[in-house]
Amino acid sequence: MDASLLIIQPASPEPIYRQIVEQLRRLIASGQLVPGELLPSVRDVAGFHAINPMTVSRAYGMAESEGLLERLRGKGMAVAQAHRSTQTQAQRLELLEPQLQALARQANELELPAGPVLQRLEKLLEGN
Repeated sequence: MDASLLIIQPASPEPIYRQIVEQLRRLIASGQLVPGELLPSVRDVAGFHAINPMTVSRAYGMAESEGLLERLRGKGMAVAQAHRSTQTQAQRLELLEPQLQALARQANELELPAGPVLQRLEKLLEGN
């Protein structure tokens, strides 16, 4: 895994360590990170994203306590062998639920109809 795979949004109300843990959870669930795959070092992630190394260390520690990551002596952190990405599509969709609820709330606050919001979301999902 490359440090650039993580997308950090400093202006987000969600703490950076939680952003990292959530992204790791999704990358593992989708199979983009496979068991045994090494993660970049705390120093590499912190340097690449210009964030405090303690923030990255906290995120890695939380992911390790959840069983997502494991510490390999002399090598660093890796995706846990015991954690297989056998989640169903429904389980993976469940990981998006908080963001979808926030999107729905914001769209309602802005009095935007569902149609244009869904069209914009489709464009974003297609990469356009």
